[in-house]
Amino acid sequence: MAFNDLLKQVGAVGRFQQIQVALVILPLLLMASHNTLQNFTAAIPAHHCRLPPNASLGLDGQLGTLLPQDSQGQPESCLRFATPSQGAALTNDTTANLTEPTEPCMDGWVYDDSIFPSTIVTEWDLVCSHRALRQLAQSLYMVGVLLGAMSFGHLADRLGRRKVLILNYLQTAVSGTCAAYAPNFSLYCTFRLLSGMSLASIAINSMTINVEWMPIHTRACVGTLMGYTYSLGQFLLAGLAYAVPHWRHLQLLVSAPFYAFFLYSWFFVESARWLSSRGRLDLTLSTLQRVARINGKQAEGAKLSVEVLRTSLQKELTLGKGQASAMDLLRCPALRRLFLCLSMLWFATSFAYYGLVMDLQGFGVSIYLIQVIFGAVDLPAKLVCFLVINSLGRRPAQSASLLLAGICILMNAVIPRGELYPTIIRQTGLGMGSTLARVGSIVSPLVSMTAELYPTAPLFIFGAVPVAASAATALLPETRGRPLPDTVQDLESRRAGSLRQPQQEQQKQMVPLQGTAQEKNSL
Repeated sequence: MAFNDLLKQVGAVGRFQQIQVALVILPLLLMASHNTLQNFTAAIPAHHCRLPPNASLGLDGQLGTLLPQDSQGQPESCLRFATPSQGAALTNDTTANLTEPTEPCMDGWVYDDSIFPSTIVTEWDLVCSHRALRQLAQSLYMVGVLLGAMSFGHLADRLGRRKVLILNYLQTAVSGTCAAYAPNFSLYCTFRLLSGMSLASIAINSMTINVEWMPIHTRACVGTLMGYTYSLGQFLLAGLAYAVPHWRHLQLLVSAPFYAFFLYSWFFVESARWLSSRGRLDLTLSTLQRVARINGKQAEGAKLSVEVLRTSLQKELTLGKGQASAMDLLRCPALRRLFLCLSMLWFATSFAYYGLVMDLQGFGVSIYLIQVIFGAVDLPAKLVCFLVINSLGRRPAQSASLLLAGICILMNAVIPRGELYPTIIRQTGLGMGSTLARVGSIVSPLVSMTAELYPTAPLFIFGAVPVAASAATALLPETRGRPLPDTVQDLESRRAGSLRQPQQEQQKQMVPLQGTAQEKNSL
């Protein structure tokens, strides 16, 4: 398409692209910190019932004489003896404990603060009968991500990527800071929901504005770079959580940098591709010439004019005048197919990923170590995906990734315990697709609760969904080395061309066969 040639004319991957891409990617370092922050701020330390005021330890000084014990010989987390004097007369025999009447923890809990001195669990007693509130806090954060993907994705198609990013950085900074000082659980959840809304938009808009400023051949590199930034953020989170174990301080630490991101985001340059899709050729011209100056291509920028842009982008301007809406994703056959397939992939990916990553304590090893491992696994995986995308295409990479992930999760369950949318609707499409991803991330904490019925049930569910979704990639068009479509008509034409190609090949194969038949008839 013509716009890719314009990008090459003003410098392709020049100083401007390098600076802006770096500044846009930098906030993604803290995306992992916010998405999985509750692994640390909502960690559940070892705990047991607080003893009644009139209770005292036995002669051996052990809690086993006052609190019932589990199968491991440790005090029960949610029960205590109804009559302390009877419990004091018991031994550490767990079978004897079963015969004594018990009751819930009426005077609160005592928490082990050796690893986590303070979490939202210990501050608001989100254990035992209130343990579902801990999962609710994470689900509400993901509800915010869902709402942000729906609202800000559409808003960015209307107002532009730059304005929405500026707003999102400020919202993340303020809501994250307020969450760190929240006096109660309800306000904490409210501010976390607002953080989720803005962070969802940051993720989508960062990808979009970077891709729209880069030539076709660099898109895979930009996507991989953004993925590696997120992976490095997982290492950063492990280090920050280890150094700052108090949940309020950690919450503030990962939120305060967004004030700096808000300040320098005012210097971002709006996507010229988006400006042209809105028919603002005057702003498109000034933006491209500004980029040309930064890239040292003043002469090439001076060659551009509104007439040149109107001639180069005539097709895009003619076909892209209409206002796109979310309903177009279902109204247009080509978009409907993309939307349904991509939504299934978004859902399956987030459903399985967050189902595993939000239960790091369940792995039975140091939570800091497992956080580092999650980040370390990402590094070679993204390199392999980058190589596969550039050699085989995006469809094989997507299908193989989902299939392999699902199979690995399913195998673990049976082991014994011990960017396709046009410019005028790109943000709306990504936002609606991300909506299904957030539904998956909202549902995944609830699926984890099925472990109470059957220990490996969550793994079976988390593994089956991506395996099933991997089949949807067969219905998607391949985009490797192809320009981004700017209009719905571009997408329809591309789809029609792919349908005609097999028919043309079939007709070519029939020509010599028809000639042979005619020769036989003449004989």
